[in-house]
Amino acid sequence: MLEVYIDGASAGNPGPSGIGIFIKGEGHLIKISEYIGETNNHIAEFTALIRALEEAKKLGSSLVSVRSDSKIVVASVEKQYVKNDQYQPLLEQVIRLTEQFQLFFIKWIPDGENKAADALAREAILKGKPS
Repeated sequence: MLEVYIDGASAGNPGPSGIGIFIKGEGHLIKISEYIGETNNHIAEFTALIRALEEAKKLGSSLVSVRSDSKIVVASVEKQYVKNDQYQPLLEQVIRLTEQFQLFFIKWIPDGENKAADALAREAILKGKPS
């Protein structure tokens, strides 16, 4: 099983944004830090999940357990519903990706347990910001 920690961060809301993904398990230890441009924090969180699921699929895993400190993302995936229509296409993409795994879990964790992904997301903002 892959354990996947995700985080999205924005410097301003909206503002320069980045995603952080930390994947471990099945012999893998992968860190992804990517600048995603100007957006809001919720879109950054959904984007981190989408990117993480794409990466897990590339690794050939059939069992994926995601951990996120975003209550909105976790609740939206669990209920397969978002209140804000702006996030509906992102949720639909997440659902399509999760259906490709034999088992998929998502769990909310407090910020303190998501430090690796948070650091990667913040690092991505710094890499992407114009000097």
